[in-house]
Amino acid sequence: MGSVPSTPRRGGAYSPETAEYLIGTFVGDTPFPLSSEFWQKLLELPLNVQWSTQRVQQACELLAKNNCHTRHLAKILFHLACCLQEYMSSSGALPLVYEKAFNAVYISSIFLKHLIESVQGENIQLYLSLEDNEDVQKDVLRDQTIENLVMRNVLSFIASVEVSPDTFLLHLELLNFMIIGMSTQLLCGPSPGPNDVNPFLDAAMAQDSSLVGAVVCRLLLNFMARSNVPSNRATYSILYDGNQSSVLQRVGSAAANIVLFPFSYLVSSSGEESKSPIADISIHVLLVLVHYHKCLVSEDYANHKSSTSDSLLKENPHFSDNPYCKALEHAIDCELDRVDIEGNAHSARHIKLPFASLFDTLGICLADEAAVLLLYSLLQGNSAFLEYVLVRTDLDALLMPILEALYNAPSRTANQIYMLLIILLILSQDSSFNASIHKLILTGVPWYKERLFHQTSLGSLMVIILSRTVQYNLSKLRDVYLQTTCLATLANMAPHVHRLSAYASQRLVSLFDMLSRKYNKLAERRDNKLHIAKGNSVEGNNLVEDMSTELHIYTDFLRLVLEIINAILTYALPRNPEVVYAIMHRQEVFQPFKNHPRFNELIDNIYTVLDFFNSRMDAQREDGDWSVHEVLQVIIVNCRSWRGDGMKMFTQLRFTYEQESHPEEFFIPYVWQLVLSHCGFSFNTGAINLFPVDLQTERLENGVVGSTLQNGDFDKSEYQLDP
Repeated sequence: MGSVPSTPRRGGAYSPETAEYLIGTFVGDTPFPLSSEFWQKLLELPLNVQWSTQRVQQACELLAKNNCHTRHLAKILFHLACCLQEYMSSSGALPLVYEKAFNAVYISSIFLKHLIESVQGENIQLYLSLEDNEDVQKDVLRDQTIENLVMRNVLSFIASVEVSPDTFLLHLELLNFMIIGMSTQLLCGPSPGPNDVNPFLDAAMAQDSSLVGAVVCRLLLNFMARSNVPSNRATYSILYDGNQSSVLQRVGSAAANIVLFPFSYLVSSSGEESKSPIADISIHVLLVLVHYHKCLVSEDYANHKSSTSDSLLKENPHFSDNPYCKALEHAIDCELDRVDIEGNAHSARHIKLPFASLFDTLGICLADEAAVLLLYSLLQGNSAFLEYVLVRTDLDALLMPILEALYNAPSRTANQIYMLLIILLILSQDSSFNASIHKLILTGVPWYKERLFHQTSLGSLMVIILSRTVQYNLSKLRDVYLQTTCLATLANMAPHVHRLSAYASQRLVSLFDMLSRKYNKLAERRDNKLHIAKGNSVEGNNLVEDMSTELHIYTDFLRLVLEIINAILTYALPRNPEVVYAIMHRQEVFQPFKNHPRFNELIDNIYTVLDFFNSRMDAQREDGDWSVHEVLQVIIVNCRSWRGDGMKMFTQLRFTYEQESHPEEFFIPYVWQLVLSHCGFSFNTGAINLFPVDLQTERLENGVVGSTLQNGDFDKSEYQLDP
């Protein structure tokens, strides 16, 4: 099958000609069997010979052309699996095996990535099967596919081999390899379909539950450990030679779309993400695995495929179970000896995690969108972790970063804001949470620049930030779901409000005022358009209908804010004199809505409160103006005698979060946008079908993910953000 030049012993000099020959042979048109000595020489080749960007690109193109008959990609993946197995069997005692495994995953990743992003049309063909005459080591492959074998050993290595200075780079390369292998999802549409081809992802899903649980556990432990890049570069002499770049390392991703491997972390120690690359990529790998949905084809669909059945499949897709998602949902706290009601310990299928460390790590990492998505995934799917969070006495460790991110909403993506608000909504579903946040007093809020806070409660700060977010959404994003989520969280909190601060109370009343002014302007514009549309204009009638829809949305928003104020006055008035003061101070904003059919009963309750306290004020009125302190003292005294006489009781609002029927259509593109913006390598945007490239290309190249939320077609903003 062709001769191979002799290879110097380890430590000897490799000539550029030898490296050129071996790489050239790998990408060439002559197939070498698995048993050929060529593979050992290729994997023992120190990658310290420089190649230009153009040469690497040519090599990738040659492999893409010849791989269909040489099957060299499948063969190097087979050798990668064998090297990993040998390393694990020897407990890492053989340095040469480590180097061969590293070279195998390194070379495989570069060429696999090129093959994936060079796919033309919908036919993804990586030629991962071996020729029929390949009978070497069939006891290793057995009845497995190449992708199943390599993913099993990659996942086994990640799960079973500790991250240490000696294994750091191989761990990092294997995680990079997983991202590349799973990137076939980028070629699929935004909705998973039965014809999607994701061989490496499907192989990962097919692994034993014990391995799946161990992988989920290891990835989360990597995230928590946040291991730094080893400082002793001498340990990796085959990877780093003074200031010289390796044969493939120096290829820039912009020109050849070649992955930027850990060398970029070695060369630069600046930047937040370079400090703990394994933690960063571990969370990305986990998110891709957890949110993967494989669409299955029913027998009826396969036998009667038609346009009608395609439509039905899209409306009612059937997905296989995701074992990684289940493992994450069933994780329990390793610090607790949890026992079920029958006295039996939890079954082995439950992975055990240090919830305390996970909570703390999430708290310090929530500036990263991936950490936000992980927190959402845990709170939404894992009841044990949600319960753990709710009983923590230091909720500010988690909530303060969330509130700070919402405060800085202009520098966040709409998706991140959405996930943060959903997290708050999920937490606010618990009454003990709503009570405890008002007992936790903050000594200061250094990131809030417009106002100095001293001894304010966490609950008051939440009301301020949520009110501010509603205002920001109206002025910038104009998204109905974001608005509803904010108000739903405030509604859940309202009955449990305790000693709401003066500023939080003012913001709540100002929120009603702002929405009412928007409502009035919309009503006036609609009436004007209705008068003009009487000329029987179809276009005019459509415009009036659109404005009526928007007016209806604002009517719902206004009623919801009135429900929030009513809940405080009904269930918590004696504990909130500042709320009473804020309503009295701005009582004129409620007057125009006294006779509104949707609001009159709620407004009546507010005026019952106003009449009670106004009459007490009149009874004690003296000549001269009252100071704020004096008015507040009268309110505090009379709060004690308040009995709620004349108040109409409304059903207490309680909002819960539920995922939409097809969450994969949001989460899969979102996860991959996060991955591409942080993973350190680019992807051929022309091959991406998962999300609209024309909207994302520029932002992805700049390392920023754009918004995918397009809900709520509001008109141009009429309000500016109030600090």
